[in-house]
Amino acid sequence: MSIANRLTAELRGDRVIWMIMVVLSVISILAIYSSTGTIAYKYHAGNTEFFLLKHTVLVFGGLFLAYFCYSLHYKQFSKLAPILILLSIPLLGYTIFFGDEINEARRWIRIPFIDLTFQTSDFAKLALIIYIARAISAKQDYIEDFNSAFLPIIIPIIIICGLIAPADLSSSLLLFFTCFLMMFIGRVHWKYLFMLLLMGVMLFTTLVTLGQFFPEIIRVETWTSRILEFRGSEDIYQVVQSKIAIANGELSGLGPGNSTQRNFLPSPYADFIYAIIWEEYGFLGGFVVIALYVLLLFRTVSLVTKSPKAFGAMLAIGLSLIIVIQALTNIAVTVDLLPVTGLTLPLVSMGGTSLLFTSIAFGMILSVSRYIEKVT
Repeated sequence: MSIANRLTAELRGDRVIWMIMVVLSVISILAIYSSTGTIAYKYHAGNTEFFLLKHTVLVFGGLFLAYFCYSLHYKQFSKLAPILILLSIPLLGYTIFFGDEINEARRWIRIPFIDLTFQTSDFAKLALIIYIARAISAKQDYIEDFNSAFLPIIIPIIIICGLIAPADLSSSLLLFFTCFLMMFIGRVHWKYLFMLLLMGVMLFTTLVTLGQFFPEIIRVETWTSRILEFRGSEDIYQVVQSKIAIANGELSGLGPGNSTQRNFLPSPYADFIYAIIWEEYGFLGGFVVIALYVLLLFRTVSLVTKSPKAFGAMLAIGLSLIIVIQALTNIAVTVDLLPVTGLTLPLVSMGGTSLLFTSIAFGMILSVSRYIEKVT
C-alpha cells in the first residue's frame, strides 16, 4: 500500500481541515525561520537554526496532539469538561498573583523541574469552550429557563473571563465574544444574552476600578494607553514598521528569507508575523493565509449542519470561532484596523503553549468530523 493510500485510510474526517492545519504548520516553520534572525543574533550568536529546530519540534508535537485528539471520540471531551473548568480556575488565580512576569504581564507560570513556562489562559480558553458546548447541548431545545442558562453557562463565562482579563484583556474579550456567539447559535433566549453582556460590562467596570488600587495586577494603564495611541494622530512604531513590510511585499513579495522589516519590527515572529509573511510572499501569500482561516470556518459550519449531536456541533463551531476570530484580530492589528493586542496568529506565530493548544483544538474539530463521516 502506498503512503498516500495509508494516509487516506488513517486520516479520516474532513480532509480540507487536515490540509488547512498542515499548510498553516508549513507556513509557520518558514515564517519563524525567516523572522527570528534578530533575536538569534541577540541571544544565540546568530544561530537561527536553534529557533528553527525548536519550533519544528513544537509543530510536530502539535500535529501529534492533534492526531491524538482526533483519534478519540469527541464525547470523551464532554466528560472531561467539568474537571478542566475546575482546574483552570485555580491555575488562573495562581497566575494573577504568582505568575512569571514577561513584558510587564503575568500570563505564565513556570513548570517545576523542566523550567518551561505555560500560559494558563490558553488552557482556560479551551476548557471553557468545551464546558459551554456541554452546557448548551445538555438541553437541546430553546434555552429560556434561568436554571439552564444562568448558573451553568453565564457564571462560568464571567469567572473565567474575569480571571484572564487582568493580565490579558484581549484574550478575555476574544473568549467572551466567542462564548456569546456560541450561546446565540445554541438558541439561548435573548434575555440571557443581554444578561451576559450586562454582566460583562459590570465586570469590566469593576476591573477598571480595582485597577486604580492594584495597577501591578490589573493592567488598566496599558489598556488605556493602547486605545489612546490607536485613536491618536501619531502612528505607533510597530504598526508603522508593519505597514512598511506590507508595502514592501506588493503582489508577489521579496521572496523567502528576504524580509528587511524583521530587523525593525518588535516580535516579528509572534504578534506581527503576518507582516513578515506579506513582505516575503506578497499579497498572494497574505491572501492565502486569510483564505485558510476563512475556509476553516466554512468547513466547520458545514460540519455543524450535518452533526446529529448538539455537543459535537457546538464544540466544533466554538473552537473554530475562537481560532478564526483570533486570526482575523491579529491580522487587523497588523494593518492598523484595531489597537495593538498581543494576540498571536494561531498555529503560525512562535509560542509553545498557543501552538500546542491550537493543535489540540484542530484535533477536536477533526474528531467531530470523523464521527460525522461515519454516520452520513
